[in-house]
Amino acid sequence: MRMRLEFGLFFIAVPILIAVFFPSNWMFPSLFTFTGIGIVLLHFTPGFAWAELRYNWRNWSWAELAGFTVAMTLVCSALVMVLRPDAAFFLLRNRLEFLAVIWLGYPALSALPQELLFRSLFFRRYHAILPDGRFAHLLNASLFSLAHLMYWSWIVAIMTFAGGLLFTWAYRSRGSFFLAVLLHAIAGNIIFAVGLGIYFYSGNVQRPF
Repeated sequence: MRMRLEFGLFFIAVPILIAVFFPSNWMFPSLFTFTGIGIVLLHFTPGFAWAELRYNWRNWSWAELAGFTVAMTLVCSALVMVLRPDAAFFLLRNRLEFLAVIWLGYPALSALPQELLFRSLFFRRYHAILPDGRFAHLLNASLFSLAHLMYWSWIVAIMTFAGGLLFTWAYRSRGSFFLAVLLHAIAGNIIFAVGLGIYFYSGNVQRPF
C-alpha cells in the first residue's frame, strides 16, 4: 500500500499539481526539485546500484542510430511544416549559438534525469506493483506524457507518449539505459532544431482555464 501511494503521488499527483497550480516561471524549479526527489528515491531503492546503469550500454549499432536520426528528422520536419511553418528551423536560421547551447545541455540536464526517473526509478523501484509486459510499457508512456501536462498541448502529449514507448523499449527490451538516454537526447535535440521546441517553451504555456 505504501509503495502504491508513493507511486501515485510521484507519477500522478505531482505532475497534475504542477500543471494546474504552478505559474509557468515556477515550472522548471519545481521539475528540478521533482527530479532531485526521484534520484534520492532511486538511490535508496533496495537492490539498486548505480553501476547497473552501465549494463548493455553498447547494445546498439551505428546503423540503427543513423536510421532513427534520419526518420526522426523527417517526421519532425514534416510536423513543424504542417503545424507551425512560421517556427520551422527558427533556431537553426536565427539563433545558432543558442541551439548549440541546447544541444550541449539537453542530453545531461534533461534527457538523463528524465530517463533516471521514468525508466530506472519506474521499473526498478515499483516493479512489484506494475502490470505485466506491454501494459507496463503503456502505463510508463502514459505517465511520461502526463509529466508533460504542464505544457497543455495535445501535440506534446502525443509526442511524449510516443517517445515514452520508444525509450521504454530501449530500456526494457534492449536492456540498455544508455540507449534510452541516447535516443531521448537525439530526439530532443532534433525537436529543438526543426522548431517543434516552441511547444516545449514555458513562455508559450496557456492553460485552458
